[in-house]
Amino acid sequence: MGTPTETSTPLRVALVGYGLAGRAFHAPLIATTPGLRLHSIVTADPGRRAEALRDHPGVKVVADTGQLLADPADLDLVVIASPNHTHVPVARAALAAGLPVVVDKPLAATAAQARDLVELARELGLLLTVFQNRRWDADFRTLQDLLAQGALGTVHRFESRFERWRPAPAPGWRESPDPAWAGGILHDLGSHLVDQALRLFGPAEGVYAEIDARRPGALVDDDAFLALTHAGGVRSHLWMSALAGQPGPRLRVLGDRAAFTAPRLDPQEAALRAGSRPGPGWGAVPEADWGLLGTPEGARPHPSLPGDYPAFYAGLVTALREGAPAPVDPADAVAVLTVLEAARRSAASGRTVELGG
Repeated sequence: MGTPTETSTPLRVALVGYGLAGRAFHAPLIATTPGLRLHSIVTADPGRRAEALRDHPGVKVVADTGQLLADPADLDLVVIASPNHTHVPVARAALAAGLPVVVDKPLAATAAQARDLVELARELGLLLTVFQNRRWDADFRTLQDLLAQGALGTVHRFESRFERWRPAPAPGWRESPDPAWAGGILHDLGSHLVDQALRLFGPAEGVYAEIDARRPGALVDDDAFLALTHAGGVRSHLWMSALAGQPGPRLRVLGDRAAFTAPRLDPQEAALRAGSRPGPGWGAVPEADWGLLGTPEGARPHPSLPGDYPAFYAGLVTALREGAPAPVDPADAVAVLTVLEAARRSAASGRTVELGG
């Protein structure tokens, strides 16, 4: 790859895909991260190409990855934010061109595909990481801090929800029933929920799931519940839905000393969708949205740590410049997909699926 020798020279980043993920999440974060420069954007859609040029004047916009990778010496990093079914082939092409790669979640449609991709990157000696941005949600960061302090005592149950109200299926690849396209809510939101649960409480030994298509005309799953039994004894209960007229609390964590409840979603996604960019005060949670810590005898609002999506790309710069670990170990994505596959088997059989150690 064409990595600059001077650390003051920004790393040149190519972004593949300019839909919601590319436009609202990756492009703004890349453009505002010291040490990175958005060099190229790949999108075949003429309207999105015009939008990309308007949003990022001076950026090179091309129609396909073949054009992008024709001269890999022009680039230092490829970020893949295109539809799920393209993640593996585009990542393979970028790695073969000698370039480090960031892939939006899920890394692949199956755990086997993800495992092969991780092995390819290892063989080539190239960085591969996965954009699990929800590790930097305000509620998740605050919970990690509370667990590190021992404020909850011994945790026995972790409840986590991503619930939305989208009663009509929208056109697009996410509604495709073809398994190779990795559509549906389990791959979409389940990738975040399972990643967070495994990050907090370690490997899952058992998976029970209920997975349904509830909306009229839905061809893919849009409502799911997963129960994970972790090796350490914690049970994680995870809900995801596109048909939740009244969403439940974002997090509820029960320990033998206290409990913690976070009421609402982290504000960063809404801010990025609205066109805001990281800067002073980014990710701050209003006091009215702080979580509640304690027991019925003494619960109180607990100050929230700010959300910090920019930390992913800051960590990526450190990894590429200094050889630090990637901000997300791609092996974690393999573990997540293994749980999602077990969840589908559980939902089909109505039984808990046991996972090996």
